[in-house]
Amino acid sequence: MALTDWIDRRFGWDRLPPPLGVVTLIGIRNRLRQRNLTDTGLPAAGAELVLKAGDPAYRARRSVDGSLNDLERPLMGSIGTRFGRNVPLGESFRGPEAAMLEPNPRTISRELLTRERFLPASTLNVLAAAWIQFEVHDWFSHGENEEQNPYELALDDDDDWPERPMAIPRTRRDPTSDEDARTPDTFVTADSHWWDGSQIYGSDERFAAAVRAGEDGKLRIGADGLPPRELEQLVDLSGVAGNFWVGLALLHTLFTLEHNAICDRLRREYPGWSDDRLYDKARLINAALMAKIHTTEWTPAIIANPTTKYAMRATWSGIVGERLGRRLGHLGSGEVLSGIPGSRTDHHGVPYSLTEEFVAVYRMHPLLPDEFSFRSATDDELLEQRPFPELGALHVRTRLEEIGVANALYSFGIASPGAISLHNYPRFLQHLERPDGSRLDLAATDILRIRERGVPRYNQFRRLFRLRPAESFEELTDDPEEAERIRGVYEGEIERVDLMVGLYAEPKPRGFGFSDTAFRVFILMASRRLKSDRFFTRDYTAEMYTRAGLDWINDSTMGTVLLRHYPDLAPALGGSSNAFAPWGRVG
Repeated sequence: MALTDWIDRRFGWDRLPPPLGVVTLIGIRNRLRQRNLTDTGLPAAGAELVLKAGDPAYRARRSVDGSLNDLERPLMGSIGTRFGRNVPLGESFRGPEAAMLEPNPRTISRELLTRERFLPASTLNVLAAAWIQFEVHDWFSHGENEEQNPYELALDDDDDWPERPMAIPRTRRDPTSDEDARTPDTFVTADSHWWDGSQIYGSDERFAAAVRAGEDGKLRIGADGLPPRELEQLVDLSGVAGNFWVGLALLHTLFTLEHNAICDRLRREYPGWSDDRLYDKARLINAALMAKIHTTEWTPAIIANPTTKYAMRATWSGIVGERLGRRLGHLGSGEVLSGIPGSRTDHHGVPYSLTEEFVAVYRMHPLLPDEFSFRSATDDELLEQRPFPELGALHVRTRLEEIGVANALYSFGIASPGAISLHNYPRFLQHLERPDGSRLDLAATDILRIRERGVPRYNQFRRLFRLRPAESFEELTDDPEEAERIRGVYEGEIERVDLMVGLYAEPKPRGFGFSDTAFRVFILMASRRLKSDRFFTRDYTAEMYTRAGLDWINDSTMGTVLLRHYPDLAPALGGSSNAFAPWGRVG
């Protein structure tokens, strides 16, 4: 592993021949597992939960709150547990508040992030932008913010923000956090840390019960092909649900339909099964399918380098490959030959959780365009043009009733998202009016959140991941004019450059949509989400999923899911090898 670190620093994994590059990435991942997983503490489970861990009925399904995944430590990864760290705890102090507010996040938003002209990511489509937000809503949430004592940002005289100063609420602190100033702040998750489809199935019992049809294991879907209107009354638009928009609605609808199709398949195979058993198995299969799509399709689309394309497929299917692996079964208990699904569970010495650093590098809002053109999936006729605010939570149903789900999916499939770079942050997100009437600059908030949660700034972050820091602004970016602008905002102090600014500025490996620095966190955490989850490892079996369920996952891709429910998309999607790459235009 030390050798692969040296090879990476000397040559760069992305400049090596793909076979050697893959070996180098495996070594980097193993090194990161040793050095970049930090435990922030896990509470002991109560007696009732310990008893449930021994009950086969609870062990055979995903729980609503994420408990009972690890049966020896039943609270691991559940709602209310802490975010972990990929850096030592001593490196995660946020520092004095006055220093934390400098340079001013609003100034950074205006000077370095504002979209001056739309910079497209031509190798992707907008469905890829919607997908990552759909997945993030399953992975992490810090819950409701504190109501008292917000951060206050001074504004320049020419700033058009309507209130002075700009107020940004604080992240709600972990109620069990140690008040001792010698320890860094900790924060807890409002969703489970597991990859369990909670964005569809819910994270509380009330919503989880409300989405179910109560028959054949299915989820509720209206006669119009959309989730019932009543479900809209169960969400709090002042929270994460306020970020809902047409792109998320399309994917929620699609995978609700997919769940129901899985139920139909299981019902044919097991006609005597109860509603609960059908639901539990369909959820397992649907969540695993989403994980497979993200691993083998979305990620290779956004990091379209030959080495990483192979590496991501191998993460799921191993070096044996999917086709031969289906004939041979999982070879051994390791992950290299046959992939992580079906291998042994391993937390690599640290209780599983998602991390604040993982949250920080997933700030990908530049993917969103400011405006959307909706076209007919039949003949490409222009139906509507809408700015993003007209596609938000309060307008979703109206827009989809006007446009139709198939037409909206087609429109997303042929359009380009934005490139993840400086000066490409959507302007509407810098003046975002939320459904509850609140207003925020999301770019400034992103910068502040990363600082508030104790994630190191760019150069120190790179050091902690054993990457060489940028010694000058000219080394940070290959654009001399950009280097000067960043220098001006940070008053010539390279060590103060924020992580998000550095991630957007640094030159990217060939085919990459995001930075190599961010990729180091993904190398570690993307595999960890699978490797720590017993439903993706030791319990990824025909006994747990059924043979029909495993076949469903193996036989499905994002393209087959789309065509299963919206066959009219075939002329546009039929020739595409990856549904997150641009589709063909019809007509």
